[in-house]
Amino acid sequence: MDMYDMIILGGGAAGLSAGIYASRGGINVMLLEKDAPGGQLLLTDNIENYPGYEHIEGFELAQKFMRHAQKFGLNMQYEGAENIKIHDDHVEIETKSNIYKTKYLLVAVGSNPRKLGIPGEDKFRGKGVSYCATCDGAFFKDKNCIIVGGGDSALDEGIALTKFAKKVTIVHRKNDFRAEPYLVDLAKNNEKIEFLMNHEVKEILGEDKVNEVLLYNNKENKEYKMPIDGVFVFIGYVPNSKILEGQIELENGEIVVDSFMKSSHPRVYAAGDIRRGSVKQVAASGGDGVMAAIQIMHKLRAEG
Repeated sequence: MDMYDMIILGGGAAGLSAGIYASRGGINVMLLEKDAPGGQLLLTDNIENYPGYEHIEGFELAQKFMRHAQKFGLNMQYEGAENIKIHDDHVEIETKSNIYKTKYLLVAVGSNPRKLGIPGEDKFRGKGVSYCATCDGAFFKDKNCIIVGGGDSALDEGIALTKFAKKVTIVHRKNDFRAEPYLVDLAKNNEKIEFLMNHEVKEILGEDKVNEVLLYNNKENKEYKMPIDGVFVFIGYVPNSKILEGQIELENGEIVVDSFMKSSHPRVYAAGDIRRGSVKQVAASGGDGVMAAIQIMHKLRAEG
């Protein structure tokens, strides 16, 4: 079994940025990605705050990241970690078909969409319930849909959904959005978007597919039903850190790191959405990956 200098788990902005620096730095590095490279970039329609691009689609930026990494010969394998064993001097990563050993591990596996946890949500997933407007918007051409949430993702995806849907209603349990002001302005100026503030979705209803939701007006303390064709949920994310529980320090599922991205174990680093304190922005995640890669290369040089 070969010993890698560094293995990166996750091919999003953090993982690919780390891969660019590590492969260019000449160390023996491999990136493991269980799905398609890009991570949350693949779920984002328009990006307007990544330095150097006034506007770029998430998929296109993900492709640029990947091609850049491949230019420097980054070894990418499409496998997901099934088990991780952290030792004093190395880490073992077990996939469905292999066991890999590495001197340092960088965890950049991000997070999964948080669910509402209400009746009908699981039943109608893929039948009117979605967590990615960019992915599934085309299925709702000329339909009426709701977006649940009040952050950047909710408004960004709501705007993206208007390319297909007849009407998009953004349902938010508070009276104010926590999204960036420019996204709020874009949504308010979009004639296809309406807002239901101080509202919560209590149940998703239908037969073979979604046809209505039970809404609760928490300001007036009343419930009522609303006909709808699609429900898109954007209320945050759950870190993919379960595999590391009991081995390194976690806080609310996020990996606790220092300013150099090092976790509570000196052989494990973390970058991007999975680390505590992440601002969950593409540029910041890329910076995390760069910091981690540079620190790991410094450690490797010091060890000879």
